[in-house]
Amino acid sequence: MSESIVVDRATKQFTMRYHRTIKQITIAALRREAISDNFDAVKDVSFTINQGESVGLMGLNGSGKSTLLKLINGVMRPDKGSVLTRGRIAGLIATGAGFHPQITGRDNVFLNAAILGMSEAETNRKFDQIVEFADIGKFLDTPVGHYSSGMFARLGFAVAVHTDSDIFLIDEVLAVGDRPFKRKCMARMQEIRKEGRTLLYVSHATGSVKKMCDRVLVLEKGVLGFDGDVDEGIRYLHYDDEDDINPPEDDDSEDLDEELGADI
Repeated sequence: MSESIVVDRATKQFTMRYHRTIKQITIAALRREAISDNFDAVKDVSFTINQGESVGLMGLNGSGKSTLLKLINGVMRPDKGSVLTRGRIAGLIATGAGFHPQITGRDNVFLNAAILGMSEAETNRKFDQIVEFADIGKFLDTPVGHYSSGMFARLGFAVAVHTDSDIFLIDEVLAVGDRPFKRKCMARMQEIRKEGRTLLYVSHATGSVKKMCDRVLVLEKGVLGFDGDVDEGIRYLHYDDEDDINPPEDDDSEDLDEELGADI
């Protein structure tokens, strides 16, 4: 089985500045106060994902999940180590990413598709399917700057899932939108999984992770704390403990879980 994603001791560092203006920086320097600090959003992370695997990426907020996803997508480069991928990458790692707010949804379909590597002929061939999936009606011909976050997600996800790719990354899209759209997204992701594509799915929702993934990676403050079985990964995060503290009021727990969607 060929390797699809290889992350080898990847580290991504950011600088956190405590002061913004020159006056504030000068005063802080005179007082010998800290002006800035460096922190590792992702630190010495290594793992391999084979072609066709469906892997969940989990962790508490601020654990580095979205940063790692951007390293894999090529939006960012690691400061140390390496991140290697094989084939075309598609997906949605931020609601509205790649959209120009001043042009229409119709034009943004072609713009976003081009960013994902689709040719104009390929986009024309799939345009009707994309529009049908997004289901935003008359708003297709209005500037996307007027869209709600849910409409952004609909259009962005619709383009992403109709891109022929080897690797599909998904983050945040299920955090917005109504329940029927979320169910449609989950169904389409199941189809992508069955097609043999590599799937990397960022989510806090244990129900959807159990349904979608064969394996779980857990980040803790930028460090890979767990890599293995889905149920064990969820127990590692103590998510089951939270369910015991706050049990659902009815038996529709799976739908409630999916309603949480993905989150960064």
